[in-house]
Amino acid sequence: MSGRLQKFAYKPVGLLLGVAAGAIAGFVTKKVWQLAAGEDETPDATDEDRGWGEIIAAAALQGAIFAVVKALVDRGGATGVRKLTGEWPD
Repeated sequence: MSGRLQKFAYKPVGLLLGVAAGAIAGFVTKKVWQLAAGEDETPDATDEDRGWGEIIAAAALQGAIFAVVKALVDRGGATGVRKLTGEWPD
């Protein structure tokens, strides 16, 4: 498969994997926050009843979890494409 065609073919797969990564990361973040803080929802940045420390901690946790889940999903998707096509997607 040519590089241009392969890149075009992988775009929808990458998009779907990104959506899946976001959903998984949101679920994992919620569960980790429940264990860490004993609350059902992570605080919103505009929640005036929450302090800066809690808001920053929740944002850092959410960002770290999203980055790890996205890397896992992207790497898994690229590995799957290589198994199907014999070439690594760009």
